[in-house]
Amino acid sequence: MSTIDLISASAFSYQELTDAYNRTRVDYMVPMPMNASKLHEYVITYDIDMKGSAVAIDGNEVLGLSMLGSRPGRAWISRLGVVRQNRRHGAGTALVQHMIDESKLQEANYIIIEVIDNNIPAHTLFTKLGFKQTRQLLVLGRPPGPPKIKPPVSQVRTIKYNRAMELLSQRRSKPTWIEETNSLNNAGNIEAFYAYLQDGSKGWLVCQNTIFQLSRIMLQTEIGDPLQVGRALLYHLHKEYSKKDTKTENLPVSDPHWPVFKEMGYFELFRRNEMVLEF
Repeated sequence: MSTIDLISASAFSYQELTDAYNRTRVDYMVPMPMNASKLHEYVITYDIDMKGSAVAIDGNEVLGLSMLGSRPGRAWISRLGVVRQNRRHGAGTALVQHMIDESKLQEANYIIIEVIDNNIPAHTLFTKLGFKQTRQLLVLGRPPGPPKIKPPVSQVRTIKYNRAMELLSQRRSKPTWIEETNSLNNAGNIEAFYAYLQDGSKGWLVCQNTIFQLSRIMLQTEIGDPLQVGRALLYHLHKEYSKKDTKTENLPVSDPHWPVFKEMGYFELFRRNEMVLEF
């Protein structure tokens, strides 16, 4: 049995944390490797509390780590991982319990985790600690290329940044942590469009538009048919940026726009199960 000590992530450099994280992902279902610069950006974008985040060690050996996102009233467990040879010896449980304790100290009302579908050990661990599954989320990709469907008749206009942030704050659907308005504001490079259809339907699309990729795509239909609104907006997006690769995360399976994503050439990379523990 390992002797498990938990050390605040703030005691480590970004390079040390990156090395530890990548070791936990060598055989993971979805590896998602990081570098120090990308990890630093991740911490800023998702409001990671480095003091509350933790690295599990046994002497000089890193067993695993976990990061804690912290925002008023809520918390988020991210980048949880244990090095393969150290699994099933209590490090994962110790890290998650530490995240729970830290969240309570910060007066969070609940804590969230997203578990990759079919990761039975992780799902079992969180269930044992009282987490309940709330919904299933899709991670989608789309290769570069123009759209291949005929869009409905519409007018699509670019929205300014402040208006886009206002629309995001008024969403009817509940965003996951990575699509919360805080995350979008922190990430920057926001592009937004509003569509007005001939049949009276209307709605908007917000995404992150970087040099190489479109990501964080969010759709909301304000009035009318979500399929038609989705077609108008996604057609416009991929016509304007036909040379860009696309990846968008955490679209709920129940989202009414999901069929349109498929029509536009999106494919499912994998699924996550959102789990929540209320205090």
